[in-house]
Amino acid sequence: MKWLRFMMVFVPLAFLLEYVPGLKNDILLFACCCLGLIPLAGYLGEATEELSIHTGPRIGGLLNATLGNAAELIITIVALQAGKYELVKASITGSILGNLLLILGASMFFGGLKNGIQRFDRRTTGVSASMMTLAVVGLTIPTLFEVLRQVSASQLDVFSTEANDAALNGLSLGVAGILMLLYVLSLVFAFQQPDLAVNVPVGVDDHEGEAKPHKARWSISVASGVLGASTLAIVFLSEFLVGAVEPTVKMLGMSEFFVGIIIIPLVGNVAEHIVGVQMALKNKMDLSLAISMGSSTQVALFVAPLLVFISLLVGPAEMTLFFSILEVAALTLAVLIATIISADGESNWLEGAQLLAVYVIVALGFFFLSPDTGEAARGMLFGAG
Repeated sequence: MKWLRFMMVFVPLAFLLEYVPGLKNDILLFACCCLGLIPLAGYLGEATEELSIHTGPRIGGLLNATLGNAAELIITIVALQAGKYELVKASITGSILGNLLLILGASMFFGGLKNGIQRFDRRTTGVSASMMTLAVVGLTIPTLFEVLRQVSASQLDVFSTEANDAALNGLSLGVAGILMLLYVLSLVFAFQQPDLAVNVPVGVDDHEGEAKPHKARWSISVASGVLGASTLAIVFLSEFLVGAVEPTVKMLGMSEFFVGIIIIPLVGNVAEHIVGVQMALKNKMDLSLAISMGSSTQVALFVAPLLVFISLLVGPAEMTLFFSILEVAALTLAVLIATIISADGESNWLEGAQLLAVYVIVALGFFFLSPDTGEAARGMLFGAG
């Protein structure tokens, strides 16, 4: 994936569009930020992988477990500071759906076309599936709690997850703490059961095809420098991106919700996603599933709860785990179908196509969720009349 490095040209372009008077164009700035964040996320992951080699398997595994979704975490923290809670929650949902449906589906589809029926360890996927199910429970309970309270007060707004409810705030903090504890326990289990934990690549380059174990190419100082520089660049581009979201979606006739569900998760995870598909093409489905399902677990059990606590420090208000009904339903169905397909320890291209079809259906549902977006899209597709 060395071609991703050429996309670094969009990073200075984004700075020029933001700071040079007369050049700023919100749509171009939004596009350059999206394209520039892709290689930066790859470098961030690669630096993490290089540091993990120097620190050994246990600390390295912990680094991957905490920094594997660092790029997306930075983007969402910047959005939190701007008070865009709907965008943050949508990106959480979109990241989980993208990993479970789009990436897992693409891996099974292309891997199946090339290699036929592929097999993997059911025990590993079983652990990931149970963790994701528990995570969905943790996200569902606060949502149902608040929906029932709003229904009883005749104040339900199905298009908004903003709620000034002290009880919901307390419930979200409690659930977030439990989910993070569960994530820590999963790391302890992974260290105790190394045969059920796979060390997955998280950078731009695929080292799994090498006959010998991958050796560090960067020194600790170089890896730390790349990690710091890429993190700083991601922070700036994230601020540019969040600032350009509102005018961009207005000009393009989309909703911020759809941008959070589809675009932001893809931007933060493209490099990792491509590696997952490459593993499947090489008939290494255990690694491919570890990337897709492991990243989903990390977002649900670590990133989402962590953002709840971070919002207490940087946000204008407290973020809760109150998601929209469609988000919760989509997450539940995504975990269900991913569990069913992976339960037998085998995959084929048809199962991959099924997951991809579900992702497209879900994406269409979110695209037409907003009344304004739905009317505009219907007019473009079928005419004003």
